[in-house]
Amino acid sequence: MAHGRDRIIPVDSEHSALFQAMKSGKLSDVSKVVLTASGGPFRNREDLSDVTVADALAHPTWAMGPVVTINSATLVNKGLEIIEAHYLFNIPYSKIDAVIHPQSVIHSMVEFNDGSTIAQASPPNMKGPISYAISYPDRVPHAMPPINWSETHVWEFSPIDEDRFPSIELARRCGAIGGALTAMYNAANEVAVAAFLNGQIPFTAIVDTIEKTVTQLAGNSPSVLRDLNDVSAVENDARAVAHQALQK
Repeated sequence: MAHGRDRIIPVDSEHSALFQAMKSGKLSDVSKVVLTASGGPFRNREDLSDVTVADALAHPTWAMGPVVTINSATLVNKGLEIIEAHYLFNIPYSKIDAVIHPQSVIHSMVEFNDGSTIAQASPPNMKGPISYAISYPDRVPHAMPPINWSETHVWEFSPIDEDRFPSIELARRCGAIGGALTAMYNAANEVAVAAFLNGQIPFTAIVDTIEKTVTQLAGNSPSVLRDLNDVSAVENDARAVAHQALQK
């Protein structure tokens, strides 16, 4: 995204982790990057049909605002982060993976073509990535408590069940088509999350609404967004279609 002498320092914890880990090698030597997801409050819950707003807002690891917390519960946040990683680091979607890591200590990993994997680890605390972005290339002393390496830790990793959480595959699909669809994915999600928080739709209808919106608009979506006016226009189109989908 940055051109010439410009530089973008990510603040999102996963992308801050990628930014730091990728300093261990060249972009051409990266085999893949792996984002981690806590899995939200429903990683072990099979039936999502009766999820309440209170259920969805009870995140097990991070303290966040309501919209981001719902995005974590649907894993839409991870879909958006996959899109973000693609644009920030110029990495093809085929080389961007995501896994469940309930402890939220490893934030992302970069696998290089020699078989080495560089992972960034820190407590689940946004003080770390925020202070790093503000002070880069320096670091803020004692920005957050370090991991106590003298203690026993169990860090788990498992694949994401994309049948239960279709938001990931949908984000990849929008990214593969390109153009305005990723912006439409985000805008439709904002409409659907607001409707869920207001008690208008069930939890499972959030991603359904996004899919209906991007499917309807896919054939007419601009292939290039030239400026913020273009972005605003396609977002407004997506919001209008999402609102229509909520009425059906």
